[in-house]
Amino acid sequence: MFDLTPATGQLAGLVRGVTDGDLKAPTPCPDYTVGDLLDHVNGLSVAFTMAALKTPKEGQASGDASRLPLDFRESMPARLDSLAEAWRSADAWEGMTRAGGVDLPGEVAGAVALDEIVLHGWDLAKATGQPFEVDPELLQVVYGFVSSIGPDDRDGSLFGAAVEVDSNAPLLDRVLGLSGRNPTWSLG
Repeated sequence: MFDLTPATGQLAGLVRGVTDGDLKAPTPCPDYTVGDLLDHVNGLSVAFTMAALKTPKEGQASGDASRLPLDFRESMPARLDSLAEAWRSADAWEGMTRAGGVDLPGEVAGAVALDEIVLHGWDLAKATGQPFEVDPELLQVVYGFVSSIGPDDRDGSLFGAAVEVDSNAPLLDRVLGLSGRNPTWSLG
């Protein structure tokens, strides 16, 4: 078990910092604008909360800005708080659950939830010009998860092909590279 609160709190702050002018901006996720990414995060927040509660919600977290709630700056941070709260229960980490249409052990679902929060937090920060920090212990968990994904599983459904990053680069850069992101991505 680990506490998702530092990561969900970081992401909630980033969501609050999104301006209306940011919503159509590109992100490091090639198919997503900021609005699309926010909709995806909104959906995955619900899906992984339900996975922790062992009452899975069917369907994928979409990525469609037209579905983004108008009050996203308030509602999404509340959903992220609920997500972190749900994963504080030992029951969330035990047994099997379901997220994104996939059955998986609770401990794996918790790692996937953290991975999604951290990586999409970085995506949102880069796309909106906001600072990004990640708790070092949680970053180690994400590194363990992304490094466990083999090349055959990098078909774009979870991660794209790894981006080569120097082995001496900061851990966040190596995590980003393993997740198929270019750590030097920028708007400009």
